Amino acid sequence: MDQQVVLITGISSGIGEATAKRLAQMGFAVFGSRRFLSSGIDAHGITIFPMDVCSDDSVRRGIHFVIEKAGRIDVLINNAGYALDGALEETSLEEAKAQFETNFFGVARVIKAVLPTLRNQRSGHIVNVSSVVGLFSVPFWGFYSASKFALEGYTEGLRYELKSFGIRVSLVEPGFTRTGLLHHGHHAQESIEAYGSLKKRVLGAIAEYTAQAPSPAVVADDIVRVLTTGSDKLRYKVGKDAKLITRLRRFLPQTLFETIIYRHFDLQP
Repeated sequence: MDQQVVLITGISSGIGEATAKRLAQMGFAVFGSRRFLSSGIDAHGITIFPMDVCSDDSVRRGIHFVIEKAGRIDVLINNAGYALDGALEETSLEEAKAQFETNFFGVARVIKAVLPTLRNQRSGHIVNVSSVVGLFSVPFWGFYSASKFALEGYTEGLRYELKSFGIRVSLVEPGFTRTGLLHHGHHAQESIEAYGSLKKRVLGAIAEYTAQAPSPAVVADDIVRVLTTGSDKLRYKVGKDAKLITRLRRFLPQTLFETIIYRHFDLQP
């Protein structure tokens, strides 16, 4: 098969859907996973198959399906994930574990299943879709941020371990993006009255930034550049806000950076 074979998790909407369509248009052989869906080929030529990143058996079946159909995997883009909002005190450990099961262990599970194929090929490119909130924690998105922090550390370690096998490893870190992340997100079931007005202001600010943010196509274009330009950095920031907040975090004293976060998310008393 002459085409580059790309596997993308979580293509139901947002960044995953936009990236799958963009790569299919460019002539890549694109395989996209969704949860609980029968296999088929959509109007864009994307081969869709069911795979739940939280299930070992489902992931094994999904990877076997791609290998059986295409014979190889050249690119793995780990995009599946969701946001959990709520104060850390409001969030149960079960809810927090579920967040990590998808956003962190789901990525590790898929990579573990794909790596034997990539090592045997002595080639491949793994792209993990993280977030700028993996570099600084967003209030009332504490466990979502924590899952992305964990993904950052995992990916960096993975990059060192796979270099000698000819396997590239990259992180894409979008800022706020106009996706269904808020609409499809989960909410902590417990509600503590003391956090009520503060949480409302912060989540309102997040919703406003998201509504004004670039479309998922912008992130998809950057992922394409990561795959096609030959650049081999670990981290790729996407969006002006992601690049700005990273510089501020790097160069400002912590107290001044915190002051900016308080104002940015309407956390002032």
